[in-house]
Amino acid sequence: MLTISTGNNAVAAAVRQAIPAVVAAYPITPQTEIVEQIANYVTNGSLKSKYIPVESEHSAMAACIGASITGIRTFTATSSHGLLYMHEMVNWAAGARLPIVMANVNRALGPGWNVWAEHTDSLQARDTGWLQVYVATVQEAYDATIMAFRIAEDRRVYLPVMINLDGFSLSHITQQLEESEIGDFIPPLMLDHAIDTKAPAGYGCMTPSTDYFRIRYDIERSMRDSVAVIRETEDAFATKFGRKYSWTENYRCEDAEVLVLSMGTLGKEAEVAVDILRDEGVKAGAMRVRWIRPFPELDLGDRELVVIDRNYSFGFGGILASSIRAKTGRQCYNVIAGIGGQEVTYNDIAGFIRNRRIGEETWFGVDA
Repeated sequence: MLTISTGNNAVAAAVRQAIPAVVAAYPITPQTEIVEQIANYVTNGSLKSKYIPVESEHSAMAACIGASITGIRTFTATSSHGLLYMHEMVNWAAGARLPIVMANVNRALGPGWNVWAEHTDSLQARDTGWLQVYVATVQEAYDATIMAFRIAEDRRVYLPVMINLDGFSLSHITQQLEESEIGDFIPPLMLDHAIDTKAPAGYGCMTPSTDYFRIRYDIERSMRDSVAVIRETEDAFATKFGRKYSWTENYRCEDAEVLVLSMGTLGKEAEVAVDILRDEGVKAGAMRVRWIRPFPELDLGDRELVVIDRNYSFGFGGILASSIRAKTGRQCYNVIAGIGGQEVTYNDIAGFIRNRRIGEETWFGVDA
């Protein structure tokens, strides 16, 4: 069924298809529309779920943890300071190996108060054990949410998944959406370590140093195993629905001599910039990184790299660029752009590529 939808409503529509048994919800701009629309589905009977309006984001994740550990499907959504407020429980969700799915609408952090797009909120949670995917279109927000349930609930993974979409520039824009009846694409959840009243056990108890590191390594093992699960899920999705996804979305990269890498909606702006530069005779290509955890193997070749970061790790650098340097040993021209919703156009991105200085970092709009 073809409709016109916002990014937020696309996520809600996908959740309705996945039929979580419990949805825990607390509003925060610019995410609120997701949980509001899910509440409408529950009210009108089109989604048979227990909807829990909680008193805080910390409680939203705690409610999902309590529900998930009984072996049922759960979902929540948040943004920015809401994600920070639930950060303690975000760690507990991964440590308990619970396949919770959460949408995070990327928004800048205070001070000062800012409700516009930036990736620092979710990237501060990149070391918690959650899988993280970043989307760029309304359709991708819908598709990634559906796939997230199947990936998280695979017994080779049993880790939570976070779907990230840019605040306002994706959450509130309207694009065409193809909604699908997913049928058996998401198998029934069979959580091996669910609470069993017939076999009582302790959860979250004190863990001695002789065992704690083994639990942490098991999270890493499952993160590595998730690579195959993600690939299998995306292939199965393409077969069933005809829409293909991978670790990166590549645009005119085959013969490119310079690549611009980014995440989220800036990746779509970069495609237009590449077209402009191609008309000028510059062999440019755009590579949009979708998964940041697990971090992908990137096919970079020997091409020059321009990396746009809508985030920053103070005293260290742009997080995507730093990750690429750490994983590949490659140098790049790192542009910090789009912070707090700063406008970045395709013309700006074309300028980043034209004026690249490999090995350097620059902040767009700042005269240093």
